Amino acid sequence: MTLLRTAGAAMAALFIALPAAAQVSVTDPWVRGTVAGQMATGAFMKLQSAKDARLLEAASPVAGVVEIHEMALENNIMRMRAVPALPLPAGRTVELKPGGYHVMLMDLKQQMKEGEVVPVTLVVETAGKRETIEVKAPVRAPTARNEMMKKH
Repeated sequence: MTLLRTAGAAMAALFIALPAAAQVSVTDPWVRGTVAGQMATGAFMKLQSAKDARLLEAASPVAGVVEIHEMALENNIMRMRAVPALPLPAGRTVELKPGGYHVMLMDLKQQMKEGEVVPVTLVVETAGKRETIEVKAPVRAPTARNEMMKKH
């Protein structure tokens, strides 16, 4: 009986020590490949949150600067700008894609070659609590933007 209680207590402690399940899921991450000397590119993915959340920041060891960006048409001119946070409404998929919201990787430390994998760390906030999500984004061909735009 003592052995069962000890095993039960150990199992309970194990479950208490486990982190809560991630509130935000990431699917289909990818980074657009670059040509030699190119200093910036984008990371794209789909984000879905179980509860209202916000994407606050991103980081990657392959870039000196990483920002969350928005592309929007203003007065018939496409403009890109950094945003302080990106809302992630509960139950809705937010797509980071070419021509829209994306993670901008600038001051690249190396060329992004097709087939490589780029680590990207996302920081999201849900109900005042921050969560870090590690993403492994495969690099696609530099022409991937044009191919993705044709599909939409």
